[in-house]
Amino acid sequence: MGNKNKRSWKAKLHEIIYEADTPTGKLFDVVLLIAILASIILVMLESISSFDAKYHTFLNISEWIITILFTIEYILRIITVNKPFKYITSFYGIIDLLSTIPKYISLFLGGTQALIALRALRLLRVFRILKLARYLGASNQLTSAIKASRAKIAVFLFAVVIAATIFGTIMYLVEGEENGFTNIPKSVYWCIVTLTTVGFGDIAPQTPLGQFIATLIMILGYGIIAVPTGIVSAEYTKASDTKNKLSDEEHEQLKTVVLNTQCCVNCLAEKHQDNAEFCHKCGCKLHHD
Repeated sequence: MGNKNKRSWKAKLHEIIYEADTPTGKLFDVVLLIAILASIILVMLESISSFDAKYHTFLNISEWIITILFTIEYILRIITVNKPFKYITSFYGIIDLLSTIPKYISLFLGGTQALIALRALRLLRVFRILKLARYLGASNQLTSAIKASRAKIAVFLFAVVIAATIFGTIMYLVEGEENGFTNIPKSVYWCIVTLTTVGFGDIAPQTPLGQFIATLIMILGYGIIAVPTGIVSAEYTKASDTKNKLSDEEHEQLKTVVLNTQCCVNCLAEKHQDNAEFCHKCGCKLHHD
């Protein structure tokens, strides 16, 4: 009886912490995200010397409160799974640990509390709350388009590097050291900055010929921006056309594949279909009585 109650307690806690399909699970994740945002803001405010000097005690106490809460959450995540080591060594497990320990390390090494900003990575859990996994098809389509375009984009980037090298060398010869173009690498740097239309302004051509060449590079830069976008867009359109050719039956099958946020207590696998009773990876039962 005692073991059964213990299992039920762990199962309920696991559902709250690891899943977001229940009201308590959603509330837990929302509170967690608010705490993460609050801790990041505190670190940012602490980096402002004038603000830290005035409110140092408040900031320090607040950070300790959030750190202790995160520590408790980390421990609960470990004890509510069947294979704790699997969670500890998982992506989220490592992020959770890295976002917790900086404040403790700061007791021995100064300045490490700034590493608390790593907690921003924990905001990735927002995908579970918003159930963005439902739209993985669209993201996979974009990924496929980028992969299909990588050869063309690589050739394009190689051509841009060659153009920047040639124009940079020309500008070095035209402008010379007296106008800031002290060497070819620095001239190539200026050309890349100009091509990307960033224009830091730390180096600028002074001669009429140099300014004319710079004008051509600037105009070329606007054209260059559109090329990789067009390449990826063409591949994305091609992938969309292929998807639109699916039969009505195939479309219906895709619609029925609805993912939820259930997390297997045994192997931590996610992306299970709605109403699934067993884990698609290890076969462990998902729903607990």
